[in-house]
Amino acid sequence: MTIELYTWSTPNGRKISIALEELGLPYNVHPINISKDEQFAPDYLKISPNNKIPAIVDPQGPDGRALALFESGAILLYLAEKTGRLLPAAARARYEALQWLMWQMGGFGPMLGQAHHFRRFVKEQIPYAIDRYSNEARRLYGVLDKRLGQADFVAGDYGIADIAIFPWAARHEWQGIALEEFPNVKRWYDAIAARPAVQKGMAVPG
Repeated sequence: MTIELYTWSTPNGRKISIALEELGLPYNVHPINISKDEQFAPDYLKISPNNKIPAIVDPQGPDGRALALFESGAILLYLAEKTGRLLPAAARARYEALQWLMWQMGGFGPMLGQAHHFRRFVKEQIPYAIDRYSNEARRLYGVLDKRLGQADFVAGDYGIADIAIFPWAARHEWQGIALEEFPNVKRWYDAIAARPAVQKGMAVPG
């Protein structure tokens, strides 16, 4: 059955469209234009009570009933477990992947999001905030670069941790980052950007 995807053209939204494309799951796209505050619509709040995108509704949930999910990390885990793909089954490898997913959710995404905000969107430039979040972005890219010097992908094999990180790295210019300064990240980035499913997922909602 077809999954209903509620999304917008943000890194968090694109995580889910990439995963759906990689897994070959059928889905319908429902654009939620956050620049017009559509995420606050009462009908959408029934699906995503935190007023954020993305969210999904799977009409065929684990118990055969419809399941609504919000929070991109939770959705990635759900889709991986639903299909048995993009997340290792073996305990040690699974936790290796989960720690990098949590790293993205707790650090790489939020800190880079703040860099976007203060570098691009505030009307009044705040040098302290720009420096703080730009420096933290650079530090996090250094962490990622070190890890990718040890493995082709962040958890060894390509999976949901890479899918979570990639759309944020795709906005490296917004963060004042030149990927050439992080050669392992650039190698990883180019490899993922070349994947057809990633290219399709990054184009959603169009």
